[in-house]
Amino acid sequence: MVSLLRGSVFPSRYAKPFRGNVFAVNPNHSKIMGLKCFPSVLGIANEIDLAVIAVPASLVPKVLRECGEKKIPAAVIVSAGFAEVGERQLQEEVKGIALQYGISVLGPNTVGLIVPGVFNASFALSVPKPGNVAFISQSGALADSVIDWALEELFPFRAIVGLGNKVLLDESHFINHFADDPGTKVIALYLEGVTDGRRFLDALSHASRKGKAVLVLKGGSGKKGAKAVATHTASLAGNEAVFAGALKQGGAIRVFSLEELFDTAKALSMLPKLGKNSIAIITNGGGAGVLCADACEKLGVNVVELKPSTIAKLEPFMGKAWSRGNPVDLVGDALPEKYAKALEVLLSQEHIGGAIVIQTLQTMTKPLEDARIVINAAKKSKKPIACVFMGGVYTRESIRLLHENGIPNYNDPVKAAGALAALAKYCKTKL
Repeated sequence: MVSLLRGSVFPSRYAKPFRGNVFAVNPNHSKIMGLKCFPSVLGIANEIDLAVIAVPASLVPKVLRECGEKKIPAAVIVSAGFAEVGERQLQEEVKGIALQYGISVLGPNTVGLIVPGVFNASFALSVPKPGNVAFISQSGALADSVIDWALEELFPFRAIVGLGNKVLLDESHFINHFADDPGTKVIALYLEGVTDGRRFLDALSHASRKGKAVLVLKGGSGKKGAKAVATHTASLAGNEAVFAGALKQGGAIRVFSLEELFDTAKALSMLPKLGKNSIAIITNGGGAGVLCADACEKLGVNVVELKPSTIAKLEPFMGKAWSRGNPVDLVGDALPEKYAKALEVLLSQEHIGGAIVIQTLQTMTKPLEDARIVINAAKKSKKPIACVFMGGVYTRESIRLLHENGIPNYNDPVKAAGALAALAKYCKTKL
């Protein structure tokens, strides 16, 4: 890897956790942070796999041409100042050089590319943990903010790609790549425009055939947003009806907020298939259970009626005050043993396809022990379980434990219902 740097971009940031050689190129310095600088890539004897270019826009053509002469096959152009500010001719010049030398170019005007646990070719401040969700974003600032959010929310990523101005590599290239990548389960995208509608549809269809869930959040759907898109990444927002039709035909799932994008990605990346659209809601708080049931009904998730035989199996350990229905209200004094018994019975029933487990923080609540109960139940049953461990300081460790064991947690019963609805819809299309 070679970093072509100017100003404050930091060589060691690109190196971590990359185990290969990193070379800094800057004609104005002999060293940067202890790393030897070369005046040009042509002065480096080693073969180079990737160039990360962060120089003024006017210098990019010269630098990229030198990369071509060096036979560097790929480049990430972080530099801004191209079509997004009206410099289309300069961007076309960069495209021409890339095509002339056969360089796969990401950008310009991109935050870069991160593959957690492998390398960081970006100027992002931090790197999330490795996972199976690939995030492709046409907004670099959005991608950078998502990275910081991911650290707080313990959300792991397979890769994070900032598309930038898409002079060569675009959304279709990366959808196809992650569709063929065995380490990717979900492909999540934020797009403002599509380079080539036919290639985009083909890429979506390819991902669907490969069994990958594709989630798309589209910016520029309204008139004001479309106008902002043109000045942001020099994209055309396109016809909304045509875009929606392409997503449906290609088997992608449309979402309408960042929150929905990652709530859905969490469910589809962590949970097994929902064999039957029929769930049990287990809660120690009546109000939270009611909210969850309302949301499920609105979103088409079946909160299944409990059979008399199921109720009979629950009776011996539930006490007199329980709901005898679904949601299964364990009441406020529920200890871990009661959660364990309820999960054991409910997940063993053929007419129940999965569960939402709600824990409201009360005096007798034991979040860590409850989390271990849920983890054990999930391993035994192989049915999807989404959790709603509500609270903050006292539930943080239990939520971390759930996520580390592949069980998604949501801070709101309505979000958990939405996640199960998305899972049910996706599984139905794959039957």
